[in-house]
Amino acid sequence: MIDRRLLLACAAAIIAAPAVAQTPSELKIIAPAGPGGGWDTAARSIQQVLTGAGLAKSVQVQNVTGAGGTVGLAQFINGSKGDPSQLMVNGITMVGAILTNKAPVSLDQVTPLARLTGDPLVIVVPENSPHKTIKDVAAAIKADPSRFIWAGGSAGGADHILAALVTKAADSDPGKLNYVAFSGGGEALAAMLGGRVTAGVSGYGEFESQIKAGKLRAIALSSGKRLEGADVPTLKELGIDVEVVNWRAVMAAPGISAQQRQELTAIFDKMVKSKEWVELLKVRGWDDYYLAGEPFTAFLKEEQVRVADVLRSIGLVK
Repeated sequence: MIDRRLLLACAAAIIAAPAVAQTPSELKIIAPAGPGGGWDTAARSIQQVLTGAGLAKSVQVQNVTGAGGTVGLAQFINGSKGDPSQLMVNGITMVGAILTNKAPVSLDQVTPLARLTGDPLVIVVPENSPHKTIKDVAAAIKADPSRFIWAGGSAGGADHILAALVTKAADSDPGKLNYVAFSGGGEALAAMLGGRVTAGVSGYGEFESQIKAGKLRAIALSSGKRLEGADVPTLKELGIDVEVVNWRAVMAAPGISAQQRQELTAIFDKMVKSKEWVELLKVRGWDDYYLAGEPFTAFLKEEQVRVADVLRSIGLVK
């Protein structure tokens, strides 16, 4: 016969036991940009690896376009509170877009999970440019920054930030920076080859084929280390103390519990160690830039301050 006191004790233990939060097996990721762009590619790469490695049962990707990602950010903040199945990808461009668009939302309202990848930027000039080295570029900028015309991506984005920091490092006024924003690398390339701009900035992969074909000259990389397979020095190697990486990250919803955050972070800890992710980085030409938890939260706060200082220096924000 079963001891009644034992049954009561077991029942009490079950009632008193804390509920174990379950990591959702079905996830949804907002890519706050149109199909085919960097954030969309990142979101769909995460989708591919999480399902392929068995880390999630299913992953849906939703594209929300507008205002440098801030429309998607607002939708994410307003529609996902407390829901651990909702995620969003973003990056340094969103940090600038929040400021330049005077967005009513901020990254302080979401739960940072992890920085995933980093794209080194490259400064290039046309093959017939008189500027052969970074010293030539710096001298031209210092002489008259308004006549040195930069081509890059969206205003306030990583390309613009790099141009401003190089201008400042050349002992010139970033407020006089002459920067032309293009919607894609193809347009910027055409402007350079057509002699309408002096130099261009983009991810190395965007200009790689033209660099190898000899149509563009790679002056310097913006990353902290050289890119494997590319014979291009970094700015720091060349005596310019500037480093900018076009990083991409994943955020969780506002209002989730500490345990839910920990469990979601654990999924990405496993993802970045998987053979599927390692192979994908090689295929995409992305650098492993993984940083999770509180170190990533601290990095994000520092990056927000740095980007704001740069955008103030060039007059994009007050």
